[in-house]
Amino acid sequence: MIVVSGIQPTGKPHLGNYLGAIRNYVKLQDEAHAGGGKCFIFLADLHALSMPHEPAELHASTLEMVATLVACGLDPANTTLFNQAQVPQHAELQWLLMGTARMGWLNRMTQWKDKAGKNREGQSVALFSYPVLQAADVLLYQATHVPVGEDQKQHLELARDIAQKFNNDFASEDAPVFTLPEPYIPEAAARIMSLRDGTRKMSKSEPSDMSRINLTDDADEMAQKFRKARTDPEPLPSEMAGLDDRAEASNLVTIYAALAETSPDAVLGEHGGKGFGEFKPALADLAISVLGPIRDRFVELKQDRESLDAILARGAAQARDAGAPTLDAAYNALGLVRG
Repeated sequence: MIVVSGIQPTGKPHLGNYLGAIRNYVKLQDEAHAGGGKCFIFLADLHALSMPHEPAELHASTLEMVATLVACGLDPANTTLFNQAQVPQHAELQWLLMGTARMGWLNRMTQWKDKAGKNREGQSVALFSYPVLQAADVLLYQATHVPVGEDQKQHLELARDIAQKFNNDFASEDAPVFTLPEPYIPEAAARIMSLRDGTRKMSKSEPSDMSRINLTDDADEMAQKFRKARTDPEPLPSEMAGLDDRAEASNLVTIYAALAETSPDAVLGEHGGKGFGEFKPALADLAISVLGPIRDRFVELKQDRESLDAILARGAAQARDAGAPTLDAAYNALGLVRG
């Protein structure tokens, strides 16, 4: 089992990122390690170039994300943790695959349509072609499994199409260059919504900082944000059906269940009938108990720039070694002469 996944290093990591993705990375790491497999987790700083960005912010955010991942439980001894920019094979392989990828395939990508909107002519080439870089990200390491959410399934299918066509065009059936990766559906992750609007996902880009719990928030900040989270005047019901059409109430119950690693039904069984004046402090206490140690570790790591650089350097060296045979095989299959 070879697992590969990337995470954008932009913006402050928040509760939604932790419960929706990072916590599953840790479980995935442990599962792969226990089975004798490999786990590659990378910071997708090359992907960040597909959209406007501030170079200084990207650099700082990359280091901050490393600190976050390690603070949340990723162990560089068991996971190859690195940033793309230190592993040029990603960009090299992307270019080799650009001859195999087809314009029609990329034109059908729903994320391209959503992000480009009506101004397609004004978008960067990187935004159009970044799914090919995503394919290179996973094919470089002969990934067998790639964790995907609903928004990335189409891109994994594209990676499989590119790998299959490359193998058909340039390799023999009994000696393919690339492994076709399978989707890895992690344990169902909670969908965490904004504390100010229960119909919108918790987001780094939301203007109000009160809409999210940042992993960098201290205990007082967390407590204040939960205290001021939007709710309704009704008490909590004793069954999930009672949360229909109560988006904000449902969101707080979901957050509590995810942090406690239990079910929303169990939360309502314990807190049904209580008002939010009682439930919000209980939720804040739970969040502080779970996230507090992560924040403390994050603050400690963030101040140790030398350790963060060392983690990325070691991971990048391991990734370059792991990806070299695949890149060599791709060059050879295409008939390219290298020194």
